[in-house]
Amino acid sequence: MVSRNIYLQLVFRIILIVLVVVITTYFFFNDQYITGAIGALILIGLTYALINYVNQTNRKIAYFFDAIKNEDFTLRFPEKLSVKSLEELNHSLNMLNSMIQDIHLKKQAQEQYYQEILRQADIGIFTINPKGHILYANPTVQDLLNYRPLNHVKQLNQVDHKLYGLFKDLKPFDNTTFSLGNERGKRELSLKCTPITIEEQQLLLVVAHDINKELDEKETDSWVKLIRVLTHEIMNTITPITSISESILQYFKKGKELTTPGAFNIDQINNTAKGLEVIKEQGKDLMSFVQSYRTFLSVPEPDRSLIPADQLLERVKVLLDEQAETLKVAIEIIIAPDNLELFIDQKQITQVLLNLGKNAKQSLEGQENAIIRFKAGINELDKKYIQVWDNGPGIPPELMDEIFVPFFTTKNTGTGIGLSLSKQIMRLHGGRIRVVSNENTQFTLTFD
Repeated sequence: MVSRNIYLQLVFRIILIVLVVVITTYFFFNDQYITGAIGALILIGLTYALINYVNQTNRKIAYFFDAIKNEDFTLRFPEKLSVKSLEELNHSLNMLNSMIQDIHLKKQAQEQYYQEILRQADIGIFTINPKGHILYANPTVQDLLNYRPLNHVKQLNQVDHKLYGLFKDLKPFDNTTFSLGNERGKRELSLKCTPITIEEQQLLLVVAHDINKELDEKETDSWVKLIRVLTHEIMNTITPITSISESILQYFKKGKELTTPGAFNIDQINNTAKGLEVIKEQGKDLMSFVQSYRTFLSVPEPDRSLIPADQLLERVKVLLDEQAETLKVAIEIIIAPDNLELFIDQKQITQVLLNLGKNAKQSLEGQENAIIRFKAGINELDKKYIQVWDNGPGIPPELMDEIFVPFFTTKNTGTGIGLSLSKQIMRLHGGRIRVVSNENTQFTLTFD
């Protein structure tokens, strides 16, 4: 709508200038010089007004993108003007400014939360660039190495010459251990290196921890994978916004000079409008990602009560049947003993079972004799459990260690928090979730 009004304004002004040129020329050729001179003055005024109109539009948009680039969201344009197109343009720029400001604040909140996670982590995490500069080091790694602040790997030479030699030669995917002795005693450090790319800069993410502590190798890998997934998702959303903003800014500003009216065309206006639409959609995607993160973090404590197992599983079966659509899947329920009861939050465990059931249905798509089996009982350790089994193709071995990582997904749709959220719910219940997948797949929920 904005580009259309600007387009009509430009067309109207250009047509008016052409008419004045024709009329003025006519007067001059008919020796009516005074009238022709008046026409020439009018032509100069109209030309000046056109230049001022285009420059005014250019200047506003250039100022807007300069403010966004400098993270200044205080710029506001008046929305009550006599010119309709400029009024709508100002309104759109103000709305976009507010939306980007909201995204920026949420991104900052995310970054602060991630920083706090890294600070509180019981493992050492730091990143090194190709020149040996340490861009980030959490307090844990500084405590492990007994040196702070860590700014460059050369500082490790003051801790231990061999440790410095080890870090100087670290390569991506290196996995090694190192015995570090100091006044605090001897520590066996496990070091894992993972390459990451942030803003086209190749970095080395190093995870260090004392292997004598409770945190084992699986948990360390989970931290690395989580950081890589979060970095990937955020960069995928932010990068197009930055790129499109810079591209659009080039239409309206060359170096420190604003674009001249002759270089401003309708295609640039249309491209600007399209670019703003893309920025808007990317902003929505980022907000959706933030909402998924909130969901993952805000699981309430279970409101538990004794729930008959048959009631729970029949409810899950009904819900899955309602979502079956054209996919034919046989859903079986096995309960032993028949009067089995579970001390659970029914709503949360239903959510877990529905998520597992939906995943199973997706894996069975296009398969004949598709079966999903829910089995509840008591195992040999006198623990109550629920199993979700399907006769699908199984989970690829290379993905087995990834499926519970928050935001990891192999689907084109979805947030990738289903299984990690299920694992968190089971942890809040004092239980656990395990998966076995060979020719078939079986998830087991065990309750303490």
